[in-house]
Amino acid sequence: YNKLSLIVIDEQHRFGVLQRLALYSKGTKPDVLLMSATPIPRTLALTVYGDLAVSTISTMPPGRKPVITHLVKAGNEAKAYEFVKKHLLAGEQAYFIYPLIDESESLSLKNATNMFKELSHILSPLKGGLIHSKMDEASTQETMEAFKHNTLSFLVSTSIVEVGVDVPNATCMVIEHAERFGLAALHQLRGRIGRGNDESYCFLVWSEPLTQEAMQRLKVMKSTTDGFAIAEEDLSIRGPGDITGT
Repeated sequence: YNKLSLIVIDEQHRFGVLQRLALYSKGTKPDVLLMSATPIPRTLALTVYGDLAVSTISTMPPGRKPVITHLVKAGNEAKAYEFVKKHLLAGEQAYFIYPLIDESESLSLKNATNMFKELSHILSPLKGGLIHSKMDEASTQETMEAFKHNTLSFLVSTSIVEVGVDVPNATCMVIEHAERFGLAALHQLRGRIGRGNDESYCFLVWSEPLTQEAMQRLKVMKSTTDGFAIAEEDLSIRGPGDITGT
């Protein structure tokens, strides 16, 4: 492009400062529309220091209900699995989210690969699928299509499903080691459920040791489903970063 005049950046929180600058440089002062359900602290700071006009869509789409969020201490997750299984047997679907793909030598955290095997046993006879960023695109697409068409009752994944996944029949989500995810990621992940007309439930499973900041993040997630309120809390917890830097 040498005369780019309009840039629309969706899921703006996923783009870095340099990525956005690279786009801006393809035109002479192009108009820019940034969109995000969870503005990151830097974006909120730019609304003060930068030339940004802010528009807010504060209503949910018709028929949607706020997701009910529960905090679960590690060790009690069996109750969450049991609750989810009842909903799966009723024909609904669920996501199980993990911070790691495989076992780590340095971190003693649950991972998607091992938990897929474990959950396949716990949730039997229901069928599930596994997706993560190391899989080839064809396999990932095939699994996602099967999930969309309700051939699979549950999906075990990393945060790869954070954006762009729309399965209205999915009503439950379990995020394990939730204390390791940032507020924007947690809000985006939770946004994968509650997309239909049925009541939806999110279980944030947390482990000790829990830092003060992590506890704040979990409390925010339990107390609200408003992306802008969450973004403001994120700013107050993390601060705006280096305004003049990247």
